[in-house]
Amino acid sequence: MLNGEAQARFSQVVMPHLGDALALARWLTGSAADAEDVVQEACMKAYAGIGGYAGGNARAWLLTIVRNASYTWLARNRSREVVAVGDLNDLDDMSAGHRDHSPDDDGPEANLIAKADLAALEDAIAALPEPFRETLVLRDINGLSYREIAAMLDVPIGTVMSRLARARGQLMSDLGRAR
Repeated sequence: MLNGEAQARFSQVVMPHLGDALALARWLTGSAADAEDVVQEACMKAYAGIGGYAGGNARAWLLTIVRNASYTWLARNRSREVVAVGDLNDLDDMSAGHRDHSPDDDGPEANLIAKADLAALEDAIAALPEPFRETLVLRDINGLSYREIAAMLDVPIGTVMSRLARARGQLMSDLGRAR
């Protein structure tokens, strides 16, 4: 593939999904700065492999590269016990487009309650075991299908469904205890 063709294809396939790539990297690394490094590395890998991209779901293809780059980066730079998840600002950004009104319309008390609920949810997600947390983030935050997650994680679809159900159940249990 000629350089100009590769750049055009990269712009078409990768660039529209950089926000999702950064959000996933933030969840996996627990840091916005580290996520930027991971996404930069993932973009270099995506650019190098753009000629081999066979079509299909570009977002899932890029997120797979980001996931692999995240774990490679974490293995090089941190011990596994130190890994944390990012904040839920990504959820705020994603859900903002689905709301008919802003949180400020509800008043300061509602904003405080929403922030407390968001912090509790963040803590509950952070406490999930890594396979459950990863599956939950890929499905409920990134919106990937079960089939895409199964391919990305190299596990059967039933395992994805089981992990997701267990993650959601654990979240409900943890959040129920916090009230």
